[in-house]
Amino acid sequence: MQQVLDSPVGPITLTSDGSALTGLYMQPGSTDGRCAVLDAAAEQLDAYFAGSLTGFDVPLAMAGTPFQRSVWAALQQIPFGQTTSYRELALRIGRPTAYRAVGLANGRNPISIIIPCHRVIGSDGSLIGYGGGLDRKRWLLAHEGVQLRLGA
Repeated sequence: MQQVLDSPVGPITLTSDGSALTGLYMQPGSTDGRCAVLDAAAEQLDAYFAGSLTGFDVPLAMAGTPFQRSVWAALQQIPFGQTTSYRELALRIGRPTAYRAVGLANGRNPISIIIPCHRVIGSDGSLIGYGGGLDRKRWLLAHEGVQLRLGA
């Protein structure tokens, strides 16, 4: 099942297996079936974009390797309005030299925004690596009140 949501960062396509959210993609799609999970995710995203929600509690189901799932779990621990680097994320999961692999896993995050991969930046504070595009990443971080360094 999937549902399309209009948002300030463009159309978002949500997918579900009926019991959990399985994907959030920043691209247009078509609405094909509805369920309580998709409705809850859309409602929570609307509240996030309206500025009244800082954390999500919709059930998630992500297919990935154990390493990817460990990165995605660590992403969910980054608080609203804060950022971390790929290197810091690698340290958090106990793989200090795997920051490039962390970047790849971050890029394969199937549920962006809710699993906040946009909160990961370069060690020097630069905006790098966002599948939704750097303009969207910049918008999401600004929406959360993150002060970016000039030129980022």
